[in-house]
Amino acid sequence: MPPIVAFVGHSQSGKTTLIEKLIPELISRGYKVATVKHTHHHVVPDDTEKDSWRHLQAGGAAVVLSSPRTLVMTKAMTGETGLDEISHLLGEEYDLVIAEGFKCDRNVAKIEVHRQAAGPLLTDVPYLLAIVSDEPLDGKVRHLALDDVAGLADLIEESVIKKQRARSVLYADGVRVPMIGFIQELVANIIEGIAASLKGIGEVKRLEVFVRKNSKG
Repeated sequence: MPPIVAFVGHSQSGKTTLIEKLIPELISRGYKVATVKHTHHHVVPDDTEKDSWRHLQAGGAAVVLSSPRTLVMTKAMTGETGLDEISHLLGEEYDLVIAEGFKCDRNVAKIEVHRQAAGPLLTDVPYLLAIVSDEPLDGKVRHLALDDVAGLADLIEESVIKKQRARSVLYADGVRVPMIGFIQELVANIIEGIAASLKGIGEVKRLEVFVRKNSKG
C-alpha cells in the first residue's frame, strides 16, 4: 500500500492551493502521486439520464465509467471509508497518496495548513507531522512557511515516502491488519519464493495475492 499524508485545516486555509503546488514538485522528483478529497456531501453521478446512474439505481454495488483517458468508479458504501481502504482500492502503483481532510484518521500522518485569517490552529490532531503557516508559531511541532513548497516536499519525502512504505500488506475482509517489519519481510519472502517457482513468471516489481475462504454448507 502506498504511504499516505493528509492535509487538514480550516476552510479557506489554502489546503487545495498548497496541494496543487506540491504535486508538480513531487512529480519533478520522480514520484507518482494520487489524491483523495473528503466530502460530507452525497456523491453520485450528476446526470440522471446516463447509464451509470441507472446502473446504481438498479442496485449495482459499484459502477465503473471507462474511457480511453480516464476511469471513474462509484462504489456504494454504508459509512465513512478510511484512508487505508481507499488507498487499497487505488492499488500499489503510486508512490504517495495525498489526502485533503480526514482529520480524525489516527493511522495517517497529518500536515496542518494554517492561515491566521482562517481561524486558530486545530486541536487534537492525531499524528501531526508539521504545520504550514503564514505566521510564526511556537511549539514542538515542526513549522514551515506557506510558500516553502520545496521544504514541504523534502519533509514528505524523508518522513513519509521513504519511511512508511510497507514491504507487504495484509487485508482481512477489507480491513488492514498491522504487521511488524519482521512479519512484513517474512510474508514478502514467502510469496516471492512461491511466485519464483511458478512457470511463466519473470521479474516483477510487485505481487498481489487474493484469497477467498471457502464457504461451508
